Amino acid sequence: MELRQIQYFIEVAKLEHVTEASYALHVSQSAVSRQIFKLEAELGVDLFIHEGRKVKLTPIGRLFLGHMEHLMKVIENAQQEISEYLDPERGTVRIGFPSSMAAQMIPKAVSGFRERYPAVHFQLQHGSYRELVDWVAKGDLNLAIMGPVPQQEAQIKGTVLFQEKFVALLPADHPLAKKESLNLNELKEDLFVLFPEGFVLRDIVVKACGNLGFQPKVAFEGDDLDAIKGLVSAGLGLTVLPEIALSEHIASSIVILPITEPEVTRDVGVIVPATRELPPTEKLFYDYLQEIAPRFDFKY
Repeated sequence: MELRQIQYFIEVAKLEHVTEASYALHVSQSAVSRQIFKLEAELGVDLFIHEGRKVKLTPIGRLFLGHMEHLMKVIENAQQEISEYLDPERGTVRIGFPSSMAAQMIPKAVSGFRERYPAVHFQLQHGSYRELVDWVAKGDLNLAIMGPVPQQEAQIKGTVLFQEKFVALLPADHPLAKKESLNLNELKEDLFVLFPEGFVLRDIVVKACGNLGFQPKVAFEGDDLDAIKGLVSAGLGLTVLPEIALSEHIASSIVILPITEPEVTRDVGVIVPATRELPPTEKLFYDYLQEIAPRFDFKY
């Protein structure tokens, strides 16, 4: 079994078309077909079902694909580690993050690190809370910044960097908008704009309200931060968000107030694999995050 055969197999499986795979691989269609035939002959099984010009994986083909994709990740990681071992200050950092980290946390962390190591490259991957945990556990990523930091994941090691407060975003004409701060209980009769059920940021807000004996009246839901802030700006409700999620430019039709009673908070940190060593360049970034965490300051 040759590496080339595996690469051709994965591309055909992904595109479900030999000709399109040949274009993507920059080789002839006959070369792709020949290598797939040799691979099937060596394995003694049919990996594909042919449907005209298209192909689909057989059940054993789908099983084989999972193993081969894992193998290619292992090879890619090995090549990356060797390259970075030779010069970790010129390697690549692949990092995942949720939408709430996109406005301030990621730009500040990446720009500060690049000032110290200007030759390092970054590959940034946005994902949901559950996706980030799964990607690090399965080896698709080695690093993810998130909050709260998961504590009950056997394949994940979580490190808390700092604790972050949530704030209330109110329409500028809201009766409470002129206050310097507010109690969460003062919002129990208001309409909320929150993330959909299953999103961790919604869970934190709902739990905080529940601890005070009320459930927030959710008028609108959205999985996009800008959309949520837009609905608040339009006067359709209020929301409660972590400070990190706020950009420096907030519409004048929105007022941001600290929540002082009770404080709503979450731990923000970084997760890494529990059983895999970080490649050298990513280890540099991991250590850097812990070094600068006490200096993180998010303004709104």
